[in-house]
Amino acid sequence: MNLIYVPAEESDFEPLFRLSKGLIDRYENISQIDYFKVLSWVGNKIEKNISEYTCIFRDSQKVRYYRFHCMDEKMELDDIYIFTPCQGQGIGSEIIRKCISETGLSIVLYVFIQNMRAVSLYKKLGFRITETIRDSRYIMERKLGAFQA
Repeated sequence: MNLIYVPAEESDFEPLFRLSKGLIDRYENISQIDYFKVLSWVGNKIEKNISEYTCIFRDSQKVRYYRFHCMDEKMELDDIYIFTPCQGQGIGSEIIRKCISETGLSIVLYVFIQNMRAVSLYKKLGFRITETIRDSRYIMERKLGAFQA
């Protein structure tokens, strides 16, 4: 698979925010959160860290974003988004394997419990559920040296 990795730019803020909002709208229990406060937090996080995001292109088409950064002696795989038409083609697996190969640290991520496709993929790649947050999200971790499919 021929993927090209390019640093995100300020112009990527809007698509990243829309993708985040879409996942919140689809998977979060909106009645359990301060929706506008959460959206404000997401927007601020993306804006503040836009230089840490990566855009992935395949055949000159943008297909994915993600952020892979150090957090408390672990790496965090954050905001991993694949555009709907490109899902199910192995791109996510390839990017996660790339991240795994780039670090000697454990990797953590947050995923919505109802996003069963993502949960299944992460388990297949050696991540295990370590915590449940507000009955809507899991924290998953892949320990250093964990099995990789």
